[in-house]
Amino acid sequence: MADDNPTIFQLTPLNPDYRADPYAVLKGVRERCPVMHDPMMGSFLLTRYNDIRPLVSDRTLWRDPLRGEEEVIQRRFGEERAAALAGGVRSEMASILTLDDPDHARIRQPLSQALYARVAKFKPEVERIIQETMDRIDATAPFDLMSTFCVPIPIDVIASILGVDPARLVEFRAWSEGIIQTFNPFRTPEQTEVMETSSEALNDYFTRLIEEKRASPGDDLISDMVRLQTEGLAVSNIELRINLSALLIGGNLTTTDLIGNAVRLLLLNPAELAKLRADPGIINAVVEEALRYEPPVDITGRVASHDMEIGGCPVKRKQSLTFFLRAANRDPEVFDDPDKFDVSRQHKPNVSFGGGAHICIGAPLARLEAQVALVRLFEHFPNLRLANPDEPPVWRTLPFFRGLERLELVA
Repeated sequence: MADDNPTIFQLTPLNPDYRADPYAVLKGVRERCPVMHDPMMGSFLLTRYNDIRPLVSDRTLWRDPLRGEEEVIQRRFGEERAAALAGGVRSEMASILTLDDPDHARIRQPLSQALYARVAKFKPEVERIIQETMDRIDATAPFDLMSTFCVPIPIDVIASILGVDPARLVEFRAWSEGIIQTFNPFRTPEQTEVMETSSEALNDYFTRLIEEKRASPGDDLISDMVRLQTEGLAVSNIELRINLSALLIGGNLTTTDLIGNAVRLLLLNPAELAKLRADPGIINAVVEEALRYEPPVDITGRVASHDMEIGGCPVKRKQSLTFFLRAANRDPEVFDDPDKFDVSRQHKPNVSFGGGAHICIGAPLARLEAQVALVRLFEHFPNLRLANPDEPPVWRTLPFFRGLERLELVA
């Protein structure tokens, strides 16, 4: 690795230059050393679309970081490592986010089928939640769209899908916010304490809720899964609880940021917003361009299951691969004028949700929420604009994610 290439710490929002403009930093990496090994990360870092897209979809690669020989940064995520290596049940310690087959397929397939069946008929409920959220916004003065709109919508939507008691929504929202630090490998002791308290409360709640749905099923995802268990599905209550939590953790923050980033982009690009206003039917293309241009997630990873070569660089079995999705989505070899936000762009698939067997399980729901939220928001507030257009945005410092702290608007 060349001395002028950044370390993994410099490729997070903890680096002010990266936080302000990650694309400039990643552009330099992609041009100088598109496949580089970072000993601090214990991984090869990849930044080119044509390297990343086939690999992220390669079902022969492993997802579980514990299968890699180098796990320097992953150890912050892997407190269960000792138990796992001592013969613990991996699927009762980790979610499908980091499991490999056969456990991954055993759990993910029925969960995804049940979830997608729910999403397919959930648009009216998403519209109801979004309308009620907009109705609560006091638009007589400048307001923060993140706290009033972008944050509550994904939490309330997933709570409704899961079957959370509406009377517990305030607590559920607090727990959902608290466990976001699960994704932060550099979290402070104070952040860890909040995460652990929220995680324990959420686990207790899901444990009780699963039993309540078993005794009295409802019209919701947890009831669907409990019914499948009764019919013989080989997924334990612990596995179900862990993956319900993962669905919550993985979906809320990223959908919040997708909506917030998309609103900001449309307000900064009035010609593109005008296209949406003139034809709301292009909303799918708008969301896909927002996902490409300013995706919520920086990275995903795999572990080499065999010796291979990537971009002329030899990679040995059990070495870790980290894919910078954000860099791939702005690769000029694939996307014309990649730094332009263009909702009329000829469609080429972005990699914002990953791919293959581990493509984001919540992607259809995130897309649905963003599509409805953007159309309804700009209909509800026809004169919506940035309150302080000349002020630079304040991005969160959570590593490997990109979202706004605040988005002050005027209606």
